[in-house]
Amino acid sequence: MKKAIFTLCAIAIGLVGKAQIPVYQDETKPIEERVKDALSRMTMEEKVNMCHGQSKFSSPGCPRLGIPELWMSDGPHGVREEIQWSSWSNAGWTNDSCTAFPALTCLAATWNPAMASLYGKAIGEEARFREKDILLGPGVNIYRTPLNGRNFEYMGEDPYLASTLVVPYVQELQKNGVAACVKHYALNNQERQRWNIDVIVSERAMYEIYLPAFRAAVQEGGAWSIMGAYNKILGTHACHNDLTLNKILKDEWGFDGVVVSDWGGTHNTLESALNGLDIEMGTDNRPDKRRTRVFQAKDCYLGDDFLNLVRQGEVSEEVLNDKAARILRLIFRTAMNTQKPYGNMDYAAHSKVARTVGGEGIVLLQNNAPKKGEKALLPIDPTRYGKILVVGDNATRRLCMGGGSSELKVQHETSVLDAMKEKYGSKISYTLGYQAGRTMYGSVEEVQQSIVDSLRNTAVAMAKEADLIVFVGGLNKNRNQDCEDGDRLTYDLPFGQNELLDAMLAVNPRVVTVLVSGNAVRIPYPDRMPAILQSWYIGSEIGPTVVDVLCGDVNPSGKLPFSFPARLEDCAAHSFGDIAYPGDGVKVEYKEDILVGYRWHDTKKIPARYPFGHGLSYTTFAYGKPSISGKTIAADGTLSLTLDVTNSGSREGKEVVQLYIGDDKATVLRPVKELKGFQKISLAPGETRQVTFTITPDMLKYWSEDAHDWVAEAGKFTAYIGSSSTDIRGKVTFSFE
Repeated sequence: MKKAIFTLCAIAIGLVGKAQIPVYQDETKPIEERVKDALSRMTMEEKVNMCHGQSKFSSPGCPRLGIPELWMSDGPHGVREEIQWSSWSNAGWTNDSCTAFPALTCLAATWNPAMASLYGKAIGEEARFREKDILLGPGVNIYRTPLNGRNFEYMGEDPYLASTLVVPYVQELQKNGVAACVKHYALNNQERQRWNIDVIVSERAMYEIYLPAFRAAVQEGGAWSIMGAYNKILGTHACHNDLTLNKILKDEWGFDGVVVSDWGGTHNTLESALNGLDIEMGTDNRPDKRRTRVFQAKDCYLGDDFLNLVRQGEVSEEVLNDKAARILRLIFRTAMNTQKPYGNMDYAAHSKVARTVGGEGIVLLQNNAPKKGEKALLPIDPTRYGKILVVGDNATRRLCMGGGSSELKVQHETSVLDAMKEKYGSKISYTLGYQAGRTMYGSVEEVQQSIVDSLRNTAVAMAKEADLIVFVGGLNKNRNQDCEDGDRLTYDLPFGQNELLDAMLAVNPRVVTVLVSGNAVRIPYPDRMPAILQSWYIGSEIGPTVVDVLCGDVNPSGKLPFSFPARLEDCAAHSFGDIAYPGDGVKVEYKEDILVGYRWHDTKKIPARYPFGHGLSYTTFAYGKPSISGKTIAADGTLSLTLDVTNSGSREGKEVVQLYIGDDKATVLRPVKELKGFQKISLAPGETRQVTFTITPDMLKYWSEDAHDWVAEAGKFTAYIGSSSTDIRGKVTFSFE
């Protein structure tokens, strides 16, 4: 309503005569001219007032000048339901449901920028329809440990993959006049002790691993806002960190947008003023009044205390003007942008997007015959099976609930069991098998052993009589699973699933395992589990999407965006003792440095159970021998690498052709190879397509701490072409001079 009033006022002013419109209200003028004009009209108090929240999810504008407030919503998988002004309780609205899109791990697993574009456009339409100015997402923190409770909100372990997919998401979202708020900047790689843990990391690891996706979001995606993280970085909180916010984000990268604190992530007025924070959100400095319904400037670090520092000359007015200018720029791009589309809440169209993205993101981890002489279990041929038993809590659980700030109030959510019944009718029977408990965020519910035994015994008895078992397990969004503000306690499958699988496989080897999770898990019986599908949190359309792949209507084409270590200790972050994870309670040291994920597995020769980039299909692809356009690349030159890829199977399918490059003899530590390109192609049976990659000098560089710049050393390099980081189908060598 307030935004409508502001718009009507602007129109009314325009009717009086265009010459009388203040510059800051004239959308025909360049934004920088409008910002300068608005600043000149504002008082010091009005500028400060824009620098902190006024409610849980809004910050003030300048009412005297008709400049509206900013309204924010949690994301990044859907637009969160409305909550109360200054309480985390829901507001009780009946028109604030949404479409739940797949979690960002699933988007990353598509390896398809076109899917990121679809995703960003659709979620932007819903955010705009709900009159949001800022969507808090997407998240691009790097997957460092499979125990991180918030990995499901991010885009995997590789900076190149995350960088490539975040750009179209941000661009399409912002075309709706809704700002992306890319999070959590930076090095937020664990939820355990997240409020104060101090990340000790090398400059090189920051630039090569943990910052590239943020940089791409800013410089290529044009992100209008960034959210700071809770943790400290090299001694200073990330929400007011001079190195990451001023020196890197704003100076080196030229970011012209707004830095928003994570909620409650601000701790100091002077640091916040000087170290790059623009809008402080969620602060409550009154321990005795945490439930108050009134936000006041005196209670915010960037409120009255900030104003006093400026008045006293301890903080220059230039600093205040920079913050106010950034906020005004954001308001002109969003809340005061009358040219933006109206948005829409088209559940049918957006559910189709969710199903399409989910279908491309599901990963077929393995698909073997259960017995010698039999066919692989997938895709399910209904003529082979009279009785299909569905087992597992995740077959019926509402997986859009829980997880912390990403919890969604969905217009609909179709379970795997319901979709299996829709597809296979009376062939389907169901039993729970294990029970995870219907817990709320922040609580843990224990299940009595007698219940565990009863559920397992029932499942085993029914498994004996079934022709095929579809076990839907994995993790969920309870605390200490895939959930904010707490990490997983174990790498194993929880709730007795290992024992349940063991018992069912012992009586019937025809078990298809569907893992629902945003994290890698330890596969308990890899040699006994014939078919395993990694399905992620797919959102509103989880059931139909999973069944699309199970039945073969959709040929799986997802590839893992992170490695599945065979054991937790095979993961780099868990190879140096507690100081490397979870830390000593004060700090955590990234001792693996740049060797994250597949870089560690390759370089240390520690095979992953399922490598980065892995994903099977119901068809097969033959790779031709790669060729390269020259043997040497100059500093200002390029090389072309080409190869043919053929669908050598009997089904239409999509393949992700992956380019990795390695420096064969470097003077500094470098991984064996690093992802530098990929293309997802669709091929009919028997079809051949030529794939071309352009190799540039930038692909050969590492970050030099001595030069504080990207450097490529002269010498020999190898380009690897693969279907995964370990399934290398061809390679060529070349030199850099």
